[in-house]
Amino acid sequence: MEIDHIGIAVRKLEPALAVYGAIGIRATMTEAVPSEGVRVAFLPVGESHIELLEPLAADGPIAKFLENRGEGLHHIALAVDDIQAAMTRARSGGLAVIDEVPRQGARGRKVAFVHPKSTGGVLLEFVQNAPR
Repeated sequence: MEIDHIGIAVRKLEPALAVYGAIGIRATMTEAVPSEGVRVAFLPVGESHIELLEPLAADGPIAKFLENRGEGLHHIALAVDDIQAAMTRARSGGLAVIDEVPRQGARGRKVAFVHPKSTGGVLLEFVQNAPR
């Protein structure tokens, strides 16, 4: 398992992209993910990415996060080869899995989340690796 990306909630992508651009990190892709209520940008950093998340609507999960906590770290995503196995392992380890079944996330990948109440306050995301 490795870190796929670190998700950062932002009010608007453009100012956040300018911040990272100022230190030489540029987005390789930007896409809307309507099912998640976000527009995202992925910025490569080594073997991983920073994912900037901008809410598409005022009632979505990222908008609520921003309202309650402000901009900042939203989640850590772990790359897994088998998302079903990762979810089963998390459940058998006593973790509260938010998603009963994986859902479609950014970059066309399957994703599932583990509730921060069972991980010391950090929202974890499993991201199934792209087929090789």
